[in-house]
Amino acid sequence: MSKELIRLQNLTMEFDGERILDGINLYINDHEFLTLLGPSGCGKSTTLRIIGGFLTPTSGNVLFDGQRINDVPAYKRQINTVFQRYALFPHLDVYDNIAFGLRVAKVPKEEIHERVTRMLEVVSLKGYENRNITALSGGQQQRVAIARALVNEPKVLLLDEPLGALDLRLRKDMQNELKRIQQATGITFIYVTHDQEEALSMSDTIVVMDNGRIQQIGKPEDIYNEPKNAFVADFIGESNILDGVMLDDYKVRFFGKQFKCVDKGFQPNEPVDVVIRPEDIDIVEPSEGSLTGTVASVTFKGLNYDIIVEVKGFKWLIQTTDFHPVGAVIGIRLNPEDIHIMKKSEYSGMFGDYSSYSAEYDELTEDAGDEEE
Repeated sequence: MSKELIRLQNLTMEFDGERILDGINLYINDHEFLTLLGPSGCGKSTTLRIIGGFLTPTSGNVLFDGQRINDVPAYKRQINTVFQRYALFPHLDVYDNIAFGLRVAKVPKEEIHERVTRMLEVVSLKGYENRNITALSGGQQQRVAIARALVNEPKVLLLDEPLGALDLRLRKDMQNELKRIQQATGITFIYVTHDQEEALSMSDTIVVMDNGRIQQIGKPEDIYNEPKNAFVADFIGESNILDGVMLDDYKVRFFGKQFKCVDKGFQPNEPVDVVIRPEDIDIVEPSEGSLTGTVASVTFKGLNYDIIVEVKGFKWLIQTTDFHPVGAVIGIRLNPEDIHIMKKSEYSGMFGDYSSYSAEYDELTEDAGDEEE
């Protein structure tokens, strides 16, 4: 059974009267890879800095191994941090960068050599000991920064958007590398990102945040397949989110039609949000569809086409490997297991209609840049 290592109790954080964190409650297990995921300004980096000891919360407690550590300074915590800017020493070679913290701690020379050598193997940089930092690629510098943090054998490693400066191919490689390093060392990783794919591919647990509050905590599969509200459904992957009414257990009504679903436990005739993932929709002949619509736009994405289909004024996003031209009339078939029902929330009505699709797409592809919180 997993052992709890860190607990955040009712954390709040205010800057200049503005509430950045609003009652965060979270526990993190030993050996866990946990990701704080959310848009810029949601409070995830602030949470990380409080855990690291760089910020003191306005109220609430940080417990480490059952002990309150609010007043313990950063350098006395068994926690190390890797920032987006790696803060390596350009005048020192790879070996000396990694050994720096051990020398400050007056660790014996033989032990330093042993630990640095082992760490170089863990981050796949064996043979790079004498390289100049400025001669390394972004991914290699990233690995030196991680080795430098891990060589001190912290219980926890905090990573604040550490892959933000890397290109796409390198990010993918480093995602696999980080997961491997975490499993090899058994150290608890707490990772901050706004990149949903990064979170889904690396984490044991994802904590989705918005407006200084936790929206959902769960395994990647659960968060993707069973989002708690419209914000989570929209932020993790793409979703069509519609207004519906839960008529009864396993029966929902939207677009004036009744559909079978696999959800239950709602009040009779309770208004709900209905989530349907674009990849779960079957395109069929108009006569065979439960809904029919007209193709409004087609975007080729490599593996599939993103098709916007207008149905009674609502624009659906459908992902399909089959080409359907603009203007084509198609049928939409929905299977019960592909219809997910969520309770109404403050986010209802804000997401999921792709009438603003192109604007959303531009926003997604622009680099979100450094996060200021």
